[in-house]
Amino acid sequence: MQFARLAARTVVGGLFIGHGTQKLMGWFGGPGLEGTEKMMDALQMYPTRRNALAAGATETVGGALLATGLATPLAASSLIGVMTTAIRKVHAPNGVWSSGGGYEYNITIIAALATLVESGPGKLSLDHALGIEKRGSAVALGATALGVAASYATVELGRRAAERHARLHPAAPEDSAAQ
Repeated sequence: MQFARLAARTVVGGLFIGHGTQKLMGWFGGPGLEGTEKMMDALQMYPTRRNALAAGATETVGGALLATGLATPLAASSLIGVMTTAIRKVHAPNGVWSSGGGYEYNITIIAALATLVESGPGKLSLDHALGIEKRGSAVALGATALGVAASYATVELGRRAAERHARLHPAAPEDSAAQ
C-alpha cells in the first residue's frame, strides 16, 4: 500500500504541477499568465492578475507538496479549493458528466485528495520522514472543509471585485445603428 499511495500522490501532484505551470508559464501548451488572466476575466474573478497568479501558484505548489508528501493535508486542502472553484465557476451548470463539460473529473480528484489525507501520505513521504504525518477521518474532513471554505471566500471576493470593476469600467453602450 505504500507504493500505491506514493504513485497516487506523484500522479495527482504531478498533474497539478503541470496545470499550474500551464497557467503561470505557458508550459505544456498552456495559456500562460496572460491567457489565465483572460480566463479569470471571463469568470469574473477580479482582480484577474491576482487570481491568475493564485490559481497557478496554488496548483504548482500544492501539487509539489502533495507529490513529495509534505504538509499533505494543507496541500490537499489547497487543491480541493481549486477544484471546488472550478466546479462552481465553470462545470456545475453542465451537470455531472465530463463528456458534457461537467464536474465528474473535479469531484473525482476531490475524493482522491480526501482519501490520501485520510489514509496519510505513507512511509514514502516527507511528512513521515519528518515525523509530522497527520491522517484520519477528522483530518480529511477538515482539509476538505478548509478547501471548500477557501473556494467560497475566493469566489465571494471575486464577485465583490467584479462589482467594483463593473462600476469603474461600465460597458460601452451598443451602437444603435448596428441593430
